[in-house]
Amino acid sequence: MEIQLIQNKIYEIRGQKVMLDRDLAAIYGVETRTLNQAVKRNIERFPQDFMFQLTEEELLIWKSQIVITNSIKMGMRNKPFAFTELGVSMLSSVLKSSTAIQVNINIMRAFVAIRQLVVNPPSDKLTKLQKEVNELKEYIEEVFTDYNDINEDTRVQIELINQSLAELHAQKQLSERPRKPIGFIIDNEKE
Repeated sequence: MEIQLIQNKIYEIRGQKVMLDRDLAAIYGVETRTLNQAVKRNIERFPQDFMFQLTEEELLIWKSQIVITNSIKMGMRNKPFAFTELGVSMLSSVLKSSTAIQVNINIMRAFVAIRQLVVNPPSDKLTKLQKEVNELKEYIEEVFTDYNDINEDTRVQIELINQSLAELHAQKQLSERPRKPIGFIIDNEKE
């Protein structure tokens, strides 16, 4: 079976990646009750961290996450068992056919592939482009911030220069005004 098809049957329940008994049975090519009987005969191999039964609430949540046809709903008489990666691995010791072994190998590969996707998400061109755009945006914001700081400093300096020029101009106008002579005026015409 193709790994992608198996990955589509891996769900997250109780914070764990699990596969349901009905999906595992379909993959192994056996009936769900046959798989569950084999597990019950070897129940000591399946502690809580390997396998658990869904609660009513979990079953409702699971049903709401996938599209279920009426035929699938009709076949679900009991709450399904969820097998963690360890539980699926243990199934290979319970189901001993050569088909079960090959299927189990593919299931393990699917779990590993999902774990790798979580640890190392794929870096596609769009993600790379978004990162570059964000870096460019940050750089432009820094440049404008620096530019505005320079503009503010320059504006203050220009205001100080203009104020100094205005004061110098006022002093020059005062110094160039004609002065009234000081002292007595002698009228030379009368003599």
